[in-house]
Amino acid sequence: MKSILIIGLGRLGRHLATKMQQLGNEVMVIDQEASIVEGLSVTFTDANIGDCTNENVIRALGVNNFDICFVTIGDDFQSSLVITSLLKKYNAKMVVAKAKQDIQADLLRKIGADEVVYPELEVAEKLAVRYNADNIFDFIRLTDEYFIYEIPIHASWKGRTIMDLNVRKKYNINIIAIKEQDNLQPSPAADYRFKADDHIIVIGKSEDVFKLTAQK
Repeated sequence: MKSILIIGLGRLGRHLATKMQQLGNEVMVIDQEASIVEGLSVTFTDANIGDCTNENVIRALGVNNFDICFVTIGDDFQSSLVITSLLKKYNAKMVVAKAKQDIQADLLRKIGADEVVYPELEVAEKLAVRYNADNIFDFIRLTDEYFIYEIPIHASWKGRTIMDLNVRKKYNINIIAIKEQDNLQPSPAADYRFKADDHIIVIGKSEDVFKLTAQK
C-alpha cells in the first residue's frame, strides 16, 4: 500500500484517484474548486479544497510523507510548474506531472519532476495505431523502438505450432503469450498448436509487426 497525493481533479485526476484507491492505496485529493471537492467527498474521505500554487498550502500538506505526488492540472500549465517546483522544495519523494507537449515536459523535468506523462498523446497514439491497422488490437510502448502488440494469428497458422512456424527467426518477433477470448496463456511452449481464434501477444519492432499484420 502506498500513500498518494493527487493535485488537480479533472478527468485524469479523478480517474487516477479512483483507481489508486481501488488498488488499496491511501489517497488524498486536493483541488481549488470547492464544488469539485465536495462532489468527491463521499468517495474520498481525505478530500481537500486548496490552491496548491500557494506555498503555505503545500507546506501544510506534508508532501514529504507521500510516496507519490501527482500533478494532474488541466489547462493551467503555469500552475503545474509552480506546484511541481514547490513539491520538490518541500522534499516530495516522487513527483509525477502531466504535460501536453514536449516543451512542457522539458520544463517540468528541469524544475524537478521525476516523471512526466502525456495522457492525451498516449491515447492519440493508441487510437492512430489501432485504427490505422485492422489487425492490431492493443499495444504498449516499451522504448522508442520496441513495443508489445496484441495481434491475431494468420489463418494459415491454424493447427501449426510455434516451432513449426519458426516465428522468431522468420518474423523477428517474440511471442510472450497466447490469448484465446478472455483466457491468457503466458510463455507458451514451442509445441503450442494455434487455434483459429487465437491472438498472440508479441514483443517486437513496429516495422516487423506491421509487416506481419499486413500479410494476407
